[in-house]
Amino acid sequence: MKITVQSIGLTPHEPLESHIEKKVSKLETFYDKIHECKVFLKVENNADKINKTTELILAVPGDDIVVKKTSATFEESLDLCVDTAKKLLIKKKELA
Repeated sequence: MKITVQSIGLTPHEPLESHIEKKVSKLETFYDKIHECKVFLKVENNADKINKTTELILAVPGDDIVVKKTSATFEESLDLCVDTAKKLLIKKKELA
């Protein structure tokens, strides 16, 4: 699976990139037909402390899986995305 990280308005530091790599690569254990995973990191332009948005796009046969979460840190929003994507992948595998 190819993992692409795009950040809008920021430069991700090395621990964040390795966290993304580690978390996203685990998704293959739930569904082995993932072609590509795109991760978009964005800081929302608002006054809230909860303004770090992570969007996960999984290219799988059929419809792509898109998950978008916002929280106080990128790590937290990524974890939420991965948890939701995991549930969707398990559901997709059961239906296949």
